[in-house]
Amino acid sequence: MGRESIEEGELSTPLVAKEEHHQLYGSGASSGDHACANTTGCDDGGERQSGSSSATGVVVLSTLVAVSGSYVFGTAYSLFGSILTIGAMIGAIVSGQIADYIGRRGTMGFSEIFCLAGWLAIAFSKGAWWLDLGRLLVGCGMGLLSYVVPIYIAEITPKNLRGGFTTIHQLMICCGVSLTYLIGAFVNWRTLALIGTIPCLVQLLGLFFIPESPRWLAKIGRKRECEAALQHLRGQNADITSEATEIREYTETLQRLSEARILDLFQWKYAHSLIVGVGLMVLQQFGGVNGIAFYASAIFITAGFSGSIGTIAMVIVQIPMTALGVILMDKSGRRPLLLVSAVGTCLGCLLVGLSFFLQDLQTWTKTTPILALVGVLVYTGSFSLGMGGIPWVIMSEIFPINTKGSAGSLVTLVSWLGSWIVSYAFNFLMDWSSAGTFFTFSSLCGLTILFVAKLVPETKGRTLEEIQASLNPFSAKK
Repeated sequence: MGRESIEEGELSTPLVAKEEHHQLYGSGASSGDHACANTTGCDDGGERQSGSSSATGVVVLSTLVAVSGSYVFGTAYSLFGSILTIGAMIGAIVSGQIADYIGRRGTMGFSEIFCLAGWLAIAFSKGAWWLDLGRLLVGCGMGLLSYVVPIYIAEITPKNLRGGFTTIHQLMICCGVSLTYLIGAFVNWRTLALIGTIPCLVQLLGLFFIPESPRWLAKIGRKRECEAALQHLRGQNADITSEATEIREYTETLQRLSEARILDLFQWKYAHSLIVGVGLMVLQQFGGVNGIAFYASAIFITAGFSGSIGTIAMVIVQIPMTALGVILMDKSGRRPLLLVSAVGTCLGCLLVGLSFFLQDLQTWTKTTPILALVGVLVYTGSFSLGMGGIPWVIMSEIFPINTKGSAGSLVTLVSWLGSWIVSYAFNFLMDWSSAGTFFTFSSLCGLTILFVAKLVPETKGRTLEEIQASLNPFSAKK
């Protein structure tokens, strides 16, 4: 099948079934036409593992530099909410276009300038106006980082490690939140803001020592630099011929198409990618995560439990569960983790809702605080395992290079808009009905289970080009 047919809806290889992991491209980019001895290796079943590799020092360093920005995220989350999310929406709107125009590294550096300016404005503020401006600037930087960090990591890592490495983005957010809570117990907010500049500076300096995304270099026609960056990432002795050919031929095919704008995304050929990307972000946010994160202490107090103990317990659960998700991502796959995570969040919200319901009935009054604590911890642990990080992993995998900028901006904007809506509405919902609020969240988490089971593909073990080529022709053949 010719490469030209990818965008014409003629390539309809199912993405989920592993046994159908056969030739996706024409003779020039076939993933199965060469002997295993001439490529990067085979799996236990004898299938060729194009793009599979070990984690080189360059890949590890590049990932750590990228997720320094994710740590900024966590520190900001633990300090303030609403104005920051407005700034993040502004950053999200332009994130894809900036990342396509100046590159992934350039965008990370650009975002950190906003974050640094924001933290310094907060630290040396002389009034409320400076505080609000600082929050807005940090939010803009976060909006950019939330898109470009997972995209960059997904584009530089080997396919057999991509999921776990991309999920480190979420792990660093959790670490930022947890460490800031801890440090905040001993220092004032001005000092905390100054500490927030440290990961910004680490990323800015680190960007000078890591390569640009080979896929972005291929997209803008810098073929030699693409191959040099890929060789640097895979190791000087690695055979990158097959992976470089696949990236080049897929990119050349897509370059025959015009760069997609936002409105161009609403074509039938992009329907599956768009539904999955936007749907996961909507369900992630409307499952109640930011309401619970921002108002955890108030939830515990309302339920009759110690707010400080409950919040500490949440932090203790978050990091190991997120780390477990990183470890399992490329072993169990995205779909199983998402399903387990969605079931856990559904159960957690149900338990919290039941706690408030029993409290309203003045029944089992000694049990309801424990029930609320267990419910929030189950929710937090389950969310950290999958729903926290995997939607960003899948977002970074499913969009073709010619739509990635516009699609990424849209998906990131939807995520931040959902975050703002839930954060803003949460107090009103709790005033309406505490039990009803969590029963609603539980229902939406239940909907997530159905959405993942029916629509979300398994992307483990496939190159980005294979994933994107398989997803685009969601409609019937033309």
